[in-house]
Amino acid sequence: MNNNKLGLLYSSITLLFWGILPIALKLSEKFIDATSLSWFRFFIAFIIIFAIQLTSKNLHQFRKITKIEIIKLFFAGVFLTLNYVTFVLTLKYLSPGEAQLNFQVAPFFLAFGSLLFFKERLSAIQLSCLFTLAIGIILFFYPNISGHVHTGNKVLIGVIIIEFSALSWACYTLLQKSLMATLSTSNVLLCVFGIGMVLLTPLTDFTRFSTLTSFDWSIALFCAFNTLIAYSALAKALVYWPAAQVSAVVAVAPVISFISTAYVVVMGWWPNIIKAHPLSSLSILGIIVIVGSVATMQLLPHLLKKNTQIKQPN
Repeated sequence: MNNNKLGLLYSSITLLFWGILPIALKLSEKFIDATSLSWFRFFIAFIIIFAIQLTSKNLHQFRKITKIEIIKLFFAGVFLTLNYVTFVLTLKYLSPGEAQLNFQVAPFFLAFGSLLFFKERLSAIQLSCLFTLAIGIILFFYPNISGHVHTGNKVLIGVIIIEFSALSWACYTLLQKSLMATLSTSNVLLCVFGIGMVLLTPLTDFTRFSTLTSFDWSIALFCAFNTLIAYSALAKALVYWPAAQVSAVVAVAPVISFISTAYVVVMGWWPNIIKAHPLSSLSILGIIVIVGSVATMQLLPHLLKKNTQIKQPN
């Protein structure tokens, strides 16, 4: 299998797991709170990564870190914890597809952060995509914001929470990027998962775990392993594909969320929990604009650069 097919394969695995994760998180609302579930996800991830790093003897990197890097690791853990908890809370107000769709502002927060802290420049294409993304979000939520639906206030609360979640994720990613010269991705994740686990321990209701049914445990374990599988596949995809190309594929995650939610509703699974909200023509147009904006921002600069290189004389 060539690099192009391997890149597509691993990117598709990440896309699939990120696309269906919001449904599992929505199901978890009925048996566990957002804080306790996030603690469990951090705990499972920490144990597995620690075992892998210990057996592969990659923990020696921590001997070289400075006080500044320790502070960065701490705040990276804080921001990732906020991201995990607030994303689950969002699902009390938004459907899985809506939450995943609006989380797509995260790459744009990341772009602004790179501009401010790493002096990376935003191209005219990226600035245009920021503008069209804002238009897409307004189009998607216009029926709710305009009062056409009774849950308008509820949806607006959900949008505010998911934007904060996306901002937290972008802050974590920027801190992770600043640490990559000293620590591997696995060691950064080991630290932030451990920090998140410690931060959430006083707020976690451990009695919840004693009341879980076998179905509840299956959902909780799926949520825990989903992140590990998705991020591992993402790392593999970046080996075979340029980052821009991988990001463009993963940007389609909201579409997977909407399709999977619709499928669950049609099949009649968990009808009291998973519900598909009817979409107006403006909302559908908003979906197209949002996904198109993210994909264009990630993919078009790479294609233009590649085309320029082809045209250059030998």
